[in-house]
Amino acid sequence: MDTLTQVEIMRSGRLSAVVVGAVLLAGGCGQATGVAGVSMRAPAMAADPSAGPTGDPSAAPSGTPAGTASTPGTEHQSGVQRPAAADPVKVPPPKVSKYDYAFPVKGCKTNYQRKLLIIPKTTIWAARGCSFVAPVDGVIDEVNINNRWKPSTDVGSDREGRFVSIIGEDGVRYLGGHLDSVTEGLTPGAKVKAGQELGKVGNTGNARDTAPNLYFAISWKTGPAYWWVRRGMVEPWDYLDAWLKGNPTLSPKEETFKLRRKLGETPACTTLCSSRSASSPPQEEDKEKERKKKPSTPTQTPTPPPLNDTGTL
Repeated sequence: MDTLTQVEIMRSGRLSAVVVGAVLLAGGCGQATGVAGVSMRAPAMAADPSAGPTGDPSAAPSGTPAGTASTPGTEHQSGVQRPAAADPVKVPPPKVSKYDYAFPVKGCKTNYQRKLLIIPKTTIWAARGCSFVAPVDGVIDEVNINNRWKPSTDVGSDREGRFVSIIGEDGVRYLGGHLDSVTEGLTPGAKVKAGQELGKVGNTGNARDTAPNLYFAISWKTGPAYWWVRRGMVEPWDYLDAWLKGNPTLSPKEETFKLRRKLGETPACTTLCSSRSASSPPQEEDKEKERKKKPSTPTQTPTPPPLNDTGTL
């Protein structure tokens, strides 16, 4: 064997050894390769989130319907009970003025007319002795502790019997009439607070034959000679509704002063202005005398009339 042949045999042996080593190394890694290094094994299956610990979809957590995939993190929520809803948050009504008002009768069941009858005022029916209170902060305007009204003369300025009026800090005048009594110590110019008692509900004045009630009126300040302004110029029921049930800051100020600009501060009386003449036939006086002669007997407080009752004027 010549030298060239020996060299080729040696090279061939080394190449075979390299090939055999490569095959053995590939087998040791346990990977079956195909053409151009492509694996001959099937790829591993992706993990199924709905499968149980074994990866079997049929082994889904208990409580999950068969064939339904559950959302990760919710496997243990199916048995959790929803908590009861909390009470709704009460949102206060909007503040529509800087004044705070109080319903003029305190601590008693009431009802009142909500439409114009003859003059713009309302009769608030309530039990005798209920508190008439200041509807807003202000000062006392007028105090009448005497019940001067007589059916024989029916003087207009006396029809509300015992009454108190105040000028609120809003500039509006508020009157409470037909009072059984006036709170002791009230004098014109004295300061009062909203909700402060000014008197007790009764039926003085021309309400003597009705159930106890509060004559309530809204107007503007005038002198005592203009009693028809004091008895009511602005319809009060929308404000009463708001103060009682809705918004205690609803103010009659704008409406009151708009009307005063239109009519003037001292408009002429146009409705129920006349009094009876003192020389009129004294039938009413006779009835009053007969009533006083009869012995008094305890009677129950009359039941407040229905809302369509006209009350007193």
